[in-house]
Amino acid sequence: MKGIIIINPYKYPENSVKQAERLKKEFLNLGVSVDIIENAFLKTILSGDKLYSSLEDVDFIVFLDKDKYLSQELTLLGAKLFNKHDAIRVCDDKGETCLALINGGVNMPKTMFAPLCFRAQNQISTEYVDEIIEKISLPIIVKESYGSMGYGVHKADTKQEFIEIEKKLKLRPRIYQEYIGYKKGTDIRVIVVGKKAVCSMLRENPSDFRSNVGHGGKGKRIELSKEFKKTAEKCAEILDLDYCGVDLLIDKDGSPVVCEVNSNAFFEEIEKVTEVNVAKIYAEHVIKEIKKG
Repeated sequence: MKGIIIINPYKYPENSVKQAERLKKEFLNLGVSVDIIENAFLKTILSGDKLYSSLEDVDFIVFLDKDKYLSQELTLLGAKLFNKHDAIRVCDDKGETCLALINGGVNMPKTMFAPLCFRAQNQISTEYVDEIIEKISLPIIVKESYGSMGYGVHKADTKQEFIEIEKKLKLRPRIYQEYIGYKKGTDIRVIVVGKKAVCSMLRENPSDFRSNVGHGGKGKRIELSKEFKKTAEKCAEILDLDYCGVDLLIDKDGSPVVCEVNSNAFFEEIEKVTEVNVAKIYAEHVIKEIKKG
């Protein structure tokens, strides 16, 4: 059995390489040969009505990237991807993630979708701003549809702050969400492998509304309640994810609220604080699925 791990060298390269090296080590411990390849070195070309690629004959690909075009190309070529192309595509877009989870039995913040704007000189109307504030209430979280590690997430405490954020982001896809601030700067990250929650940590950040480790958040091991575990696993089931990190906010009544689902969640911090070998569990899952196939 042979596989490859695809990484993106352009964004957060140090974290991507660390994640890939950890997985490669665990695959080798399980007797499986794996190469790490940057996406720039995996060429595909559409010629006429045929798709060609430099992809070698491998049994599986662990896709530690968010390049939806490459993941679809590889899928069309018959490659077995972890995660699947559709799951990667949906999780990369925060708006699409929300739409996919609607009617799935999981609780999400009140959400509205920003209108698309194509010209920098266009201005959003005062009436629309007032309507957003009326329906969601301040503070409002403005999330750019594409972003990782807390980047692209903004908080407007006043009407003027909301207008200023809109001026800056109006040409970018984004969503507006209710601020779940019962426990400021706090959430629970759950790693789910093979649709089963394998470990979790409470992330707290006293200096920012974002709990991300990259913004100063600190993690500590936490035992999940049945409700939180069920919600995380339900997200993975709906989105058909082999591996993911589900970020859950805590409502005022202590119930889980889905913040985001990350198809390529970094596991370095959660391995450290929980002492759970996430890389090994993920590698074992991939091998099991390939043998089943």
